[in-house]
Amino acid sequence: MVGVLVRLKLRVLRNSLRGSRVAGLVVGGVIGLTAAVLTIVLALVPIRGGGDITVDLLTTIYAGWAAGWVLAPIATGGGDDTLRPEHFALLPIGRRKLAVGLLAASFVGVTTLVSLVAFLGLFFYGLRLGAGAALVGLVFTVLQLAFVVLLYRVVMAALGALLTSRKGKELGIILVALTGLSGVGVNLAINSLGPAIINGRVPGFVNVMHVLPSGWGTVAVHAAGTGEWGTALGLLVAMLALIAVLVAAWGALLARQVTSPSFRGASRTKVRAEGARVRRSLLPATPVGAVARKELFTWWRDARRRVALLSTLIVGAVVTVVPALSGGGRPAIVPYLGVAVVFFACMQSGNLYGFDGSALWHTLTVPGAERADVRGRQLAWALIVAPVALVLAAVLPGAVGEAGAYPWVFGLVPSLLGAGAGVLMLQSVFLAYPLPDQRKSSSPWSSGGRPGCARLLQMFATMLLVAAGALPVLALCVAGAVLGSPVLQWLGVPVGIVVGAVLAWWWGGLAQRRLTAQGPELLATVSKER
Repeated sequence: MVGVLVRLKLRVLRNSLRGSRVAGLVVGGVIGLTAAVLTIVLALVPIRGGGDITVDLLTTIYAGWAAGWVLAPIATGGGDDTLRPEHFALLPIGRRKLAVGLLAASFVGVTTLVSLVAFLGLFFYGLRLGAGAALVGLVFTVLQLAFVVLLYRVVMAALGALLTSRKGKELGIILVALTGLSGVGVNLAINSLGPAIINGRVPGFVNVMHVLPSGWGTVAVHAAGTGEWGTALGLLVAMLALIAVLVAAWGALLARQVTSPSFRGASRTKVRAEGARVRRSLLPATPVGAVARKELFTWWRDARRRVALLSTLIVGAVVTVVPALSGGGRPAIVPYLGVAVVFFACMQSGNLYGFDGSALWHTLTVPGAERADVRGRQLAWALIVAPVALVLAAVLPGAVGEAGAYPWVFGLVPSLLGAGAGVLMLQSVFLAYPLPDQRKSSSPWSSGGRPGCARLLQMFATMLLVAAGALPVLALCVAGAVLGSPVLQWLGVPVGIVVGAVLAWWWGGLAQRRLTAQGPELLATVSKER
């Protein structure tokens, strides 16, 4: 069964590599391989201060690799779904065989190959210390790779189970937030801890890196090189035990994923008539208002859309708050968290018709419904993102003592909101791709096997388009700062509002015309079985 599933994944990957997927695979592979080679160089080249310094740096770097295996799927909205357990639910395959086969197939891929190269740094570090240490490094190269792959599978399956359940939604959001914010440690390591580790100024942090499972391989190799074979053997046993626990957890989560579909039907909600009337009054009694109301409910109830919004907050916080916490960045970037939230929200949510799938046919069968559908979706997205962004823009500059940032954020937020609402629909009609049916897939992280690197390239193109909407505001604010004219800076606020409104209307109109002209083709694309 292992060989069958491995060959099946290879065949699926080979048949799916075309267009942007090939470009994403190549770019991601080159970047990852570069990082892996740098890790090997660090293991090979002696660093001033002795072998202990190399141990400290390697344990920190390998903690970053392990964190990347968990954080990258959160940032890109999904992981490797080439083979999903739900595909085999009706086949006469034992759960143990299926678990082992899917686990073996998880090791097939560019990401795994790149990580293997990075973990070979343990072997090369052992070569510096002797043949015995090199052998220990080779063993831990395999074990560390198994650990990160299993950790990724278990964490994503657990998050999928939590976020799929309505009752576990709050716990799942907290868990995802904590997982995402663990990127603080990675940022600290990259920006400021390298020199501190070399100079021995952060012994507490170094001890934590040694204790984490991601650092056990490096510590074991060093122990073998210094003759402490008892420590090396103990870490080997501990790693094997941890892998066994992860395998057991993966098997249990896999069984639940196969036997417990995420779709639980409609839930009954008791809403007072007064409250219902109040909500209805907030939106116009028009087709646009009806679509917006439907979209607001969908954003709240669809686990995949909740994941997209949660990822927005996590990425925005990591990009803006983490540099201030690390001590290596500028605290002045914190007031722009609201801008970052808007910026990333459109990138994470730009596949609305992919979320809907075959439900798009409801729109296409109503003559002239395309305009209301596009404008209603834009309105709903803005109503979700704008309050969060505006509150952050109003509070954070004053809270951190950067009042001079107010004209910048109050001008950038509306311009990016409008640009984002337009780009959101452009992505949804020009770059739509199918997603797994949530009645058949138990994880809201499923992305239909779409490679993360391709998603990142799409996000980069979106980023450039959204950034274009901010150029007029940035030009006024920069000119005002250079000339010392606060009036010129505050002029960016009305300009930002006008630019945002124009871009939302213009790009939304382009999306509407595309939907009208290519609606059946779009339906065929997003309705494909995954």
